[in-house]
Amino acid sequence: MKRSQKTWILLSIAISSVVIVAVFAATFNVDTLYAILRINILFLFGAIALRIVSLVFWALRLKVMTRSLGYDVNLRYLFNTVLVNLFAGAITPGQAGGDPVRVHELYKASVKVGDATAVVIMERVLDGAVLVVMGILAIAILGPIWNQLGTGLALAMFLGWIFIAGIIALIYYSVKKPDPAKAVFKKILEWIERRAPGKTIRKMIERADDELENFFSGIRSFTGNSRGLILGLGCTTGFWVSEFFVASILLVALGQPPFIAESYLFQLIIAVIMMVPFTPGSSGIAEISAASLYALIIPSAVLGMFILLWRGLFFYFNIIVGFLASLNTYRQGINSEECD
Repeated sequence: MKRSQKTWILLSIAISSVVIVAVFAATFNVDTLYAILRINILFLFGAIALRIVSLVFWALRLKVMTRSLGYDVNLRYLFNTVLVNLFAGAITPGQAGGDPVRVHELYKASVKVGDATAVVIMERVLDGAVLVVMGILAIAILGPIWNQLGTGLALAMFLGWIFIAGIIALIYYSVKKPDPAKAVFKKILEWIERRAPGKTIRKMIERADDELENFFSGIRSFTGNSRGLILGLGCTTGFWVSEFFVASILLVALGQPPFIAESYLFQLIIAVIMMVPFTPGSSGIAEISAASLYALIIPSAVLGMFILLWRGLFFYFNIIVGFLASLNTYRQGINSEECD
């Protein structure tokens, strides 16, 4: 592991740990001890199982999207790709590091770079579309609760919406006007090469036209394939629904009502905020946002424990399983080289 990666891991864990300790310190009392002793282990394992189910939906999404472009990638390989992606996302701002990792892993599975990039970009578009629809439904159902939200959280969420809309608009413009997009991308690569010359950047510049054409072709093929689009949307919906429901199961494990509708709204707000690249793995931002929101519906005595369990499943879990999956990928790469 590179030194820079270790630094990002330590930084993200440190930020998350400090915020969780602060929440515990501010809310801890005798009732907190009772809540810890009464944790329902069955529901806790249920939350872990559901988290794994959500990752299976992600792998299935990659499967149907690559298949719509004519590739047949093994589902087990794609699930490992999702896990490796989790590790990269946990140590990069806005979890953006997972995107290039998925592109790289798809390329290793014989998917053209342009097509792989198109798949990953379209994943973001589908995420944005599903989150927008879920947001509209949540606001319609729980509109009055917006009055209880702080200005800071509301502002952060709207910035997240703008960020998502900007990405979708940029992709739409690039597909409609590919030549200007190609020119801008090549200028960016040339700017990078002037400051950090190397063979990799030079090869990317030489292959830019072909790979960008593959990218735009992939976007057009995917959006023109109604079956792939519908299946992709279905898997995306399954992913976010199962991800958001984990919090409700954790609440039940702590002896609280599931607060399904409220929790979905809160998880939606947090998910949008976490897409904006503030801190590595959105550490600190996620914990503060969750604590501010769930303080509206659950007793302060269990708030710290809930945040710990929730981040344990969506942050520390990502680091552990992602690291193990990365080691597995590395070992397979060494074994294949030895066989060659």
